[in-house]
Amino acid sequence: MSSRPLHVRWLGRTKYRDAYALQHALALRGTDDWLLCQEHEPTYTMGVRTDPANVLVDPATVGAELVRADRGGDVTFHGPGQLTAYPVLTLPGRGAGDKPDTPAYVRTVEQVVIDTLSDLGLPGATRLDDYPGVWIARPGQRPRKIAAIGVRMAHNRTLHGVALNVCPDLGFFEHIVPCGITEYGVTSLAAEGIDVGLEEATDAFIARAAQRWGGGPIDRSDVVWRHHVTDLAPFSRPAPDGGTADPSPIDPPSTTLPPTTLPPVIPSPVTLSPRRSKRLADAGVSEAVPYRQRKPEWMRARVEHGAEVTALKRQIGSLDLVTVCEEAGCPNLSECWADGTATFMINGERCTRACGFCLVDTRRPAPLDADEPSRVAQAVVSMGLDFAVVTAVARDDLDDGGAAAFAATIEAIRAARPHCRVEVLIPDCKGDADALDRIFEARPDVLNHNIETVARLQRAARPSADYTRSLAVLARAADAGLVTKSGMVLGLGETEVEIGSTLADLAGVGVSIVTMGQYLRPTAAHLPVAHWWAPGDFDRFALMATQAGIAHAESSPFTRSSHHAAQAADAASVAGRQVKAVSVTP
Repeated sequence: MSSRPLHVRWLGRTKYRDAYALQHALALRGTDDWLLCQEHEPTYTMGVRTDPANVLVDPATVGAELVRADRGGDVTFHGPGQLTAYPVLTLPGRGAGDKPDTPAYVRTVEQVVIDTLSDLGLPGATRLDDYPGVWIARPGQRPRKIAAIGVRMAHNRTLHGVALNVCPDLGFFEHIVPCGITEYGVTSLAAEGIDVGLEEATDAFIARAAQRWGGGPIDRSDVVWRHHVTDLAPFSRPAPDGGTADPSPIDPPSTTLPPTTLPPVIPSPVTLSPRRSKRLADAGVSEAVPYRQRKPEWMRARVEHGAEVTALKRQIGSLDLVTVCEEAGCPNLSECWADGTATFMINGERCTRACGFCLVDTRRPAPLDADEPSRVAQAVVSMGLDFAVVTAVARDDLDDGGAAAFAATIEAIRAARPHCRVEVLIPDCKGDADALDRIFEARPDVLNHNIETVARLQRAARPSADYTRSLAVLARAADAGLVTKSGMVLGLGETEVEIGSTLADLAGVGVSIVTMGQYLRPTAAHLPVAHWWAPGDFDRFALMATQAGIAHAESSPFTRSSHHAAQAADAASVAGRQVKAVSVTP
């Protein structure tokens, strides 16, 4: 049992590729221990010893992906209704300088599952000689596998883990030879007559796992358990024909609603949509600052548009460019523009997502402007910038999520002003590896992707994004050798403990720079401010970030993603945090 912290995460329903990238980054960069629990979208995974003949159909015909993994074992299935848990642990060697005892670790994982099943009302689960995993073997019946186990060790760190069948569709197993075993079948808790949900099963497993592996501090952070496709913005929803659903805004402009139609946690009357109100209630947010309430003294920014700002505004307007400074109502606009800096927003000014905190337009986006990268480069030259920041709306309507335009803009700036450093603040591009690689290959000096909020509030704040996917984007960027950066808006209802958990996750995947600032409600239709964090709180959060292993933190009430971007990059460079590049591509 280790004395290291054990970070326990319920990640919800995730893509296998995202969880794969996350666990590899934590295993090969992090020093703490993690237990990552989730259910995957339907996926068949092929271990290093898989016989391709054991995949009996084209997975796409049954709505599943096929992925090669670097774990042991043969082909298996991961999908909804199945608890997939990845312990990321540092194990001691069998002797001085020796490798860990892998068979002993597998037996430990098996025992955690066996004890969990007993706690859930299914005693008698057992092992079978020569067959890893956990089995149900009753007199007069053939054994049935209820949990598959496949692991890998890398530098004394564990990868992969266990897939426990709680209540999955067992029909998916009919399209493979599960684990390459022809003589025995598979089962689940539901098939064995145990009526428990995934949440109850996960809690039981985590309790047993924490007993086994949690010798030090334990922190648990969950995304909200409820999941439904209507939580996604229209361009993020799957459609039966493989396209997208009706691309109208998921949260259209609201009208004032009677108080009785809203959860009691939100002061009334408001113009917050019922959908957003429900998400807040599901996340347990029970505080809300009245929309018209006067801000604390420290949140009253003085906006002064001097001659320099006015000139810069005319210059950007003449080039038909958009700045996030204006679109997002940034409180630092005067300071940054007076310094002759701005953050350019490419790929249009309309976003295909509807994040609950963001002011950007969510109507149907216009086609891309092929000349935009050159105009951004022209602005960088005319402004004499030595550090340019480029961000974009999410463009889920595009096959590459707008990645090619990011790469083209980086290349245009470099061609026009070679010594100018470039930071990009990117969307997740739906986690598509090829799209992300296109941006990474353009070699921005800083790759920023915002996690935005803590795990519990992800669905309320950014329902079309995903906590695991965002961590995976950052992990892949660090793997590509880029300086990575992320940020949070605080005051949506998170706790200080949850902030610390998120900082630990960001540090674990190799993030070098983090920004933290106070959320300001753009309109009454957006999420309410749940809490005002004081300047001293932000100082403490900055210290928490550096203690977690993040090289540099920008943290103050008015900090935003691009505030002091050049200074933050310089500070992170001086800190000299080196991240070992490792492969995280399944």
